[in-house]
Amino acid sequence: MSQTGTETEAQAEFRQGLMFGLAAYGMWGFFPAYYKLTDTISADLVVSHRILWSVLFVGLFLYLRGRWPEVREVFRQPKVLKGLAASASFIAVNWLVFVWAIANDQVLDVSLGYFINPLVSIVVGLVVLHERLSIGQGAAVAIAALAVVLQAVLAGGLPWVSLVLAFSFAGYGYVRKVTPVKATPGLFVETLLLFPLAVGYVLLSLSWGEDALVLNDLPVLVALAGTGIVTALPLICFSSAARRLPLFMIGLMQYIAPSIHFLMAVYVWGEPLDQTKLMTFLMIWGALVVFTYDSWRRYRRQARAQPVATS
Repeated sequence: MSQTGTETEAQAEFRQGLMFGLAAYGMWGFFPAYYKLTDTISADLVVSHRILWSVLFVGLFLYLRGRWPEVREVFRQPKVLKGLAASASFIAVNWLVFVWAIANDQVLDVSLGYFINPLVSIVVGLVVLHERLSIGQGAAVAIAALAVVLQAVLAGGLPWVSLVLAFSFAGYGYVRKVTPVKATPGLFVETLLLFPLAVGYVLLSLSWGEDALVLNDLPVLVALAGTGIVTALPLICFSSAARRLPLFMIGLMQYIAPSIHFLMAVYVWGEPLDQTKLMTFLMIWGALVVFTYDSWRRYRRQARAQPVATS
């Protein structure tokens, strides 16, 4: 009876994790649609507001959950604080390029960037952590690199939006991996460190009139105020999913967001998908198939290698 109860509990945890994961990646997938609401103002002002409202919303969330001691603990650890300062720099660049790309109808490049990201993370692990590449990982990275080179040659330039998004997010992921702090308190401290710059920029924009226009445009103002919620909510859902799902499942779900980006770019906003871009996407998708299959095989080997519990 107890075994059945345990299995039911595990299944319930898995279902909850699946729902939280789908919610997180679904929300991230529809981010371009949300930020289209603010494309009448500059990307740097949007990001400044995103930082301000994130500090307010995430800070309130942590306070209501009784997690303020976790924030104080970060400020008692200089190494953790330095790590979050570095990750804040990466995420600020990522947010800025992301919002700029959406406002300039480059959602396909955003999609490509987040498809490339897992492969860039492999390269970061190789260079920084000296991790060994499996044959499958090496093949996937080689295919992705070839795709980028071919696009640069055929299109006459690198897909810089995609590359900046991929490398900035991979850098962010690496720093957060080696910085011992939980997701939500970490996000709060990151945005808090960026807060003075954001306030300064908003005040400057008031002096030259741009933010004054925002204050007179209620829909845009509401959308900007909502950036705090849309920044924090997917992260909270993701943290809940990560506690309940195996890493391999989380790895598969990360393709949901760029897939939504791709579909919306082509079928909602009508961005042109020429032969060069299509070839690049097909090669990246091929690389991801190789990478995912390799990850699945290693996950299966590890699962079989774990000792079976006996009663």
